[in-house]
Amino acid sequence: MKYFFSLLFIMKLIFFLGCKKSDSNHKIISKDGMVWIPSGKFLMGSDNNKSRKDEMPIHKVYVDGFWMDKTEVTNDQFELFVNATGYVTTAERIPDWNELKKELPPDTPKPEDSLLKAGSLVFVPSKGPVKLNGYENWWKWEPKTSWKHPKGPNSSIEGKGNHPVVHISWYDAQAYATWIGKRLPTEAEWEWAARGGRNGVKYPWGNEPVNQGEPKTNSWEGSFPYENKQRDLFFYTAPVASFEPNNFGLHDMAGNVWEWCSDWYSYNYYSEIKPSETINPKGPEKPYDPFQPYLKQKVMRGGSFLCNDSYCSGYRVASRMKSSPDTGLQHTGFRLVKD
Repeated sequence: MKYFFSLLFIMKLIFFLGCKKSDSNHKIISKDGMVWIPSGKFLMGSDNNKSRKDEMPIHKVYVDGFWMDKTEVTNDQFELFVNATGYVTTAERIPDWNELKKELPPDTPKPEDSLLKAGSLVFVPSKGPVKLNGYENWWKWEPKTSWKHPKGPNSSIEGKGNHPVVHISWYDAQAYATWIGKRLPTEAEWEWAARGGRNGVKYPWGNEPVNQGEPKTNSWEGSFPYENKQRDLFFYTAPVASFEPNNFGLHDMAGNVWEWCSDWYSYNYYSEIKPSETINPKGPEKPYDPFQPYLKQKVMRGGSFLCNDSYCSGYRVASRMKSSPDTGLQHTGFRLVKD
């Protein structure tokens, strides 16, 4: 058996080294709300003027073909899952302090019980310029906030069935994936799909800056976090597929909501990955973030309606974000893949 896997590895490696760049006129094959993403090799990561250190160095990666949802999972789709299973999302559960403190610095005091309530974080625009290194300047914890009440307890998703479901934790996305018979994409699969088979592009649509030309995605346009000019016509989430798809037929691979991947996040992963691990890479074995050493985090990709070049630029195909798997936010959703 070990010789079989060795031969398989060599065959893939030969194909990886000799694989040609994908045709920009890729024929889109669709089925059941998914599109076929062909196998291929690409240069993963980034080193342009917007790149962060965890996106370096650029390295060659090969992925097998797979099916991917054309759009992010919607409120209507998630509601079918909840109605069928009775599932309760992370945001709807009272936090367990014994679990929370495992990922906090030692001796962190327990908050008052009045603060340990089911809820999530909602975006609140500031009244003017604020320091962009303080997330508390635009995020507010709201009890009774969840996918059903995305802007707070008095809000609803009525009339927004075709918007991406939000306030979804990594665990919630995993539960939905298991129910429907799919899985979360690996970080490598996600980036390959977002690039549409093209190396050297900054965004799913190419290299034109996000705020030049016609609106290309749902992002923050103006001075964050107090002025949004809404050239794209949306302040919060947009209905899925409101913008043109990329070369693989995928909508909203930039902007709208962040999308969970299956991988653990490691700040040094790209610099430590071995050549033998660049065929269908599944991410590091352990999470690591030097800025939050006690927190275990999963990778998120694609940016959201809150991303802006002044502080985020998350809609770049190589941009990496991370969050703890039990966290959901007003701009966090997901899409799935299938082998």
